[in-house]
Amino acid sequence: MSRIKVDLDDVRDLQNLEFLAKKMVEGFITGLHKSPYHGFSVEFSEHRLYNPGESTRHIDWKVFARTEKLFVKRYEEETNLRCQLLLDVSGSMYYPTNNYGKLSYGVLAAAALATLLQKQRDAVGLTTFSDQIEHQTAIRSTGAHLHTLLLTLQQQLQKPAPPQKQTKVASMLHQIAQTLPKRSLVILFTDMLSQYEQLEEIFTALQHLRHQQHEVLIFHITHAETEEEFNFPNRPYTFVGLETGDRIKVQPAEVRAAYVHAMQQFKKELALRCGQHRIDLISVDLKDPMDKVLYAYLVKRQKVR
Repeated sequence: MSRIKVDLDDVRDLQNLEFLAKKMVEGFITGLHKSPYHGFSVEFSEHRLYNPGESTRHIDWKVFARTEKLFVKRYEEETNLRCQLLLDVSGSMYYPTNNYGKLSYGVLAAAALATLLQKQRDAVGLTTFSDQIEHQTAIRSTGAHLHTLLLTLQQQLQKPAPPQKQTKVASMLHQIAQTLPKRSLVILFTDMLSQYEQLEEIFTALQHLRHQQHEVLIFHITHAETEEEFNFPNRPYTFVGLETGDRIKVQPAEVRAAYVHAMQQFKKELALRCGQHRIDLISVDLKDPMDKVLYAYLVKRQKVR
């Protein structure tokens, strides 16, 4: 499969996110067709497997000639997936501050998934949030709607980093659960870093979504080199909280072992809770290629059909 790599240092200078998202999806589809995962390729061709006994009217004979398998062309009325993309735009997502790394990755991932969803004739909506809902769109499947959604994501990247904008994942999820009237796939892009909310509160909110019959997929975005491995040169640092403004002076070598252990325990607890609530959790590092996100979505898509 192709490795869709994007230089995050260049993302904020993008003039056309829509064009890049389309190219990423096209590259992913091309890679899928050349990979062992042929079972997924029908999704991108907007086909489904032919069921014996049904009308042969819509069989795609060109595909049959290439694959010797019977596929039926999919039409919009056959599609019932509704997807709400939730993007955390709080202060911690602007780390590393030189390129807004986690936010840039989240924006690109959301743009690629929105493009893929619309290509599959599925309906998609976008919500950006911090300690409040910043922007929320309807869930639609039209090309015009996708264009507006991608423009919103591109504009998000152009905004300056907010001063101490906090994350309130739990309260936002409760609000969103109340605004989704139909069963949907909810995809959350976040670093799960919240100064004021414990995992218990966040998973109570996630369970609210599950109780409403929504499927949930979380992309946990991290800068693994520093946020998980605490890999800083061994000299004094003053760390500043992007959501609180708190400052702490520390020598990295003196706290690295304790920090790494605490982060490992946090990720372990996160994975355990997600498993208990039947929530799919995908950990992504800023160095990971975008096809990791697209493939994880595709696996989830197969489960909720």
